[in-house]
Amino acid sequence: MPRTKSATPITSDNPAITGPRAPADRLYRAGAECVRHRERYSALVEAGVMDAEQLSALEIAAICDKVLLEAIGMFEAVAPAGVSKDEDWYRKSVLLWQASREYQRRHAASDFKTRRLGSHKQEQLKELAMEYDLEASALLALQHALAAYRKSVPEAHLESRASRLM
Repeated sequence: MPRTKSATPITSDNPAITGPRAPADRLYRAGAECVRHRERYSALVEAGVMDAEQLSALEIAAICDKVLLEAIGMFEAVAPAGVSKDEDWYRKSVLLWQASREYQRRHAASDFKTRRLGSHKQEQLKELAMEYDLEASALLALQHALAAYRKSVPEAHLESRASRLM
């Protein structure tokens, strides 16, 4: 197996971990994992794998959604001190925060309507389909915000050793 470079060390000396960008970088990583696991779940459903595997993937995606909510809360609670609002990474982090919030809002709305759906009236199914489309659109917007943030702050993406070996 080929040897790869080691990941960025997580220490208090690493400004990407402890500096004013830390909440934004955390939001980026949480959003990236959320998108990755939603895409994975979608691919498993599309492939028609066993229900147990789909359910496991959905549970992991739900955990990622919870982590994203926590990262949103941290970003909102810890405003970057002494940072110019003109800095590119800051503007991209605000866009990422907005896209993350919109994704969570749309996801919660579609979950609520799915649970509420009793009888399968055609009008209710159309409404639910629209909610899913809005959620998918919000997920796409989150992907774009993640790409913009990563372009501005490439070091925010801490690649795991396992993903580098693949």
